[in-house]
Amino acid sequence: MKVELKKFGTTLISRQAGKEALASFQPTLGEIGASENLEIDFSGVITFSPSWGDEFLVPLLNQLGDRFILLPTDNPSVKVTVKLLEKISGKKFRTG
Repeated sequence: MKVELKKFGTTLISRQAGKEALASFQPTLGEIGASENLEIDFSGVITFSPSWGDEFLVPLLNQLGDRFILLPTDNPSVKVTVKLLEKISGKKFRTG
């Protein structure tokens, strides 16, 4: 399954907004098969903060492990945030 983060907005910056996005996305997780990957597409996202990512991406990484994949992006905001989240969480995101 592929998820375009822009459906949550193009400026993803607050911890509260990240929590709300995850809560609204949780029912969709039930549709993912036991061996299906979840791919995150950052296309269209302008700003991506560590607080939003910590509330949305890290819990999904913890839940799905290697089945959670971040698609490539040229967005510097996303790249820096992902590196910071990896450092803070002590886990690596799988990229595809």
